[in-house]
Amino acid sequence: MGKEFRGTIADHPDFDAGSDAEALFNAMKGFGSDKEAILDLITSRSNAQRQEIRAAYKSQYGKDLIDDLKYELTGKFERLIVGLMRPPAYHDAKEIKDAIKGAGTDEKCLIEILTSRTNEQIHNLVEAYKDAYGRDLEEDVIGDTSGHFKKMLVVLLQGTREEDDVVSEDLVEQDAQDLYDAGEAQWGTDEAKFIMLLGNRSVTHLQLVFDEYQKIAEKAVEDSIKSELSGDFERLMLAVVQCIRSKPMFFARRLYKSMKGLGTADNTLIRIMVSRSEIDMLDIRECFRLRYEKSLYNMIQDDTSGDYKRTLLKLCGGDDDIAGEFFPEAAQIAYKMWETSAMTKVQLRGTVRPYQNFDPASDAQALRKAMKGFGTDEDAIIDIVAHRSNAQRQEIRQTFKSLLGRDLMADLKSELSKNLERLILGLMMTPAEFDAKMMKKAMEGAGTDEHALIEILVTRSNQEIQDMCSAYQNAYKKSLEDSIASDTSGHFKRILISLAQGAREEDPADMARASEDAQELADACNEDSGDMEDKFMSILCTRSFPHLRRVFQEFVRCSNKDIEQIIKKEMSGDVKNAMFAIVRSVKNQPSYFSDRLYKAMKGLGTDDRALIRIMVSRSEIDFFNIRKEFKETHDASLHEFIQGDTSGDYRKTLLILCGGED
Repeated sequence: MGKEFRGTIADHPDFDAGSDAEALFNAMKGFGSDKEAILDLITSRSNAQRQEIRAAYKSQYGKDLIDDLKYELTGKFERLIVGLMRPPAYHDAKEIKDAIKGAGTDEKCLIEILTSRTNEQIHNLVEAYKDAYGRDLEEDVIGDTSGHFKKMLVVLLQGTREEDDVVSEDLVEQDAQDLYDAGEAQWGTDEAKFIMLLGNRSVTHLQLVFDEYQKIAEKAVEDSIKSELSGDFERLMLAVVQCIRSKPMFFARRLYKSMKGLGTADNTLIRIMVSRSEIDMLDIRECFRLRYEKSLYNMIQDDTSGDYKRTLLKLCGGDDDIAGEFFPEAAQIAYKMWETSAMTKVQLRGTVRPYQNFDPASDAQALRKAMKGFGTDEDAIIDIVAHRSNAQRQEIRQTFKSLLGRDLMADLKSELSKNLERLILGLMMTPAEFDAKMMKKAMEGAGTDEHALIEILVTRSNQEIQDMCSAYQNAYKKSLEDSIASDTSGHFKRILISLAQGAREEDPADMARASEDAQELADACNEDSGDMEDKFMSILCTRSFPHLRRVFQEFVRCSNKDIEQIIKKEMSGDVKNAMFAIVRSVKNQPSYFSDRLYKAMKGLGTDDRALIRIMVSRSEIDFFNIRKEFKETHDASLHEFIQGDTSGDYRKTLLILCGGED
């Protein structure tokens, strides 16, 4: 039985190459061209039919259709339409030629094409390149690249990966062990072993190897590649692994990165929309929605314009924000993502560590000197405060009072101002005092910062919440619960009060109970919104994170739905935001914080309160992991974002806390 068609462009039923050729000729005749007619016709024909139209056009008019389209159209719209008119192998050949000609090489284009094509597509590409340019593709790639990156590209260019039905079960464990021995288990890395295994074994075989590797290393093979390899070779091997796991998810990531942020990487966007429209665009759309919580259709709509946008939307084929259930490919990926999340033991790393030659008396004296007399030595203050752990800062506070009879916090407050003052004072507080202050700030004044309340209560441990409640009572002579109750309402208030108890279960996952919880959540989706929110709250606010990972995994199995999409679709306002934050934190807390930081800095203006809150509270816990997630998702380093979005001593302090450029 053939595989179900997963493209968005198929053969046109009443196809007539001659009449289509005539319609295109008329659309380009005279002054100006009928772009709407051109895009409507070309996007509703398959590539094979377009080749017939091209042949008919030449027979009827003695002209080359692609040359005429190039003459009549311009810019991105022209590149897109011409790309659709080329046979797939010739389109790939042109993309690779453009990637390696001239001064610089577009390594990302080489990586994308050579890691994602089948053996047959690679062979066709090599032939098309020879035919179109009279050159040998392998020789050109060798001449333009170097090192292990070059070696792996050459392996991929052979198009000799074992076919998908080839699984050597006795070799799965051995290959996983070999990969582990080649990287994690030794000083240095045996790159040749990575190249041999990842470049030749079948997709199905490698998927099993990756599962086995996870058990041996207690981390995903991607994490090992990131720590063992570097540069273009690291990017290439990561792309190979991502394509082995799921080509649609690989392309969803590439599409997202091509459109987010300032400017659009149109070459990438065009290349993927053209090359996948007849293969797996439906699966790519689903994976896009699963990973980025918005539809590909909407992102194209927001990021492009004119006839170019209309053509891309036709290739996209539909808006998934109105859908709830998964296609099989996406359901499988969602299930696997939760399984990986449940199995991976993430080593959390902060960026601020205890100072080695710590002397609280000397630091206290230095801080006093920096604030005495006319003017303040901000550099000296920043250098001490940002390079000490929180426990060391508390010793400095105490010593400052003992030695000098002064309150360090009061002195800092009088000497510093604005964001730098808020940041330095935040660092000098205990974590519980800081969280209590942030909760107070989120609720005082006219408006409430619901996002801050959610972020703090969702991401803190039971002990941290209990310590914060004590600090809040101590500082403001009122219980945190009473403040929440008077400042919020309805289901949202109940969710926050539930979280503020600091009584979340701390047990490991119980698989039988996880299945029951998942079924209860699935059944609740069919109830009215109040009952549904009650049921979600009773499970999401009380179960341990390891248990919830298994619940959300089983939810995919018993409902064929994505828990995040259900929350987005069925809930609204602050309740939706709170539930969504819990799911994101359960899945990957550093990734959740990375998104919060991105939102704090993107667009006009900076949400300094959010930026300070996260930088201060996570710098000793998992900020290194947050940085890595930021780079992975946004294709830019957090260091760059902070540098571009802040200034002066405030920026200097933030960059020290950030701890590196990635």
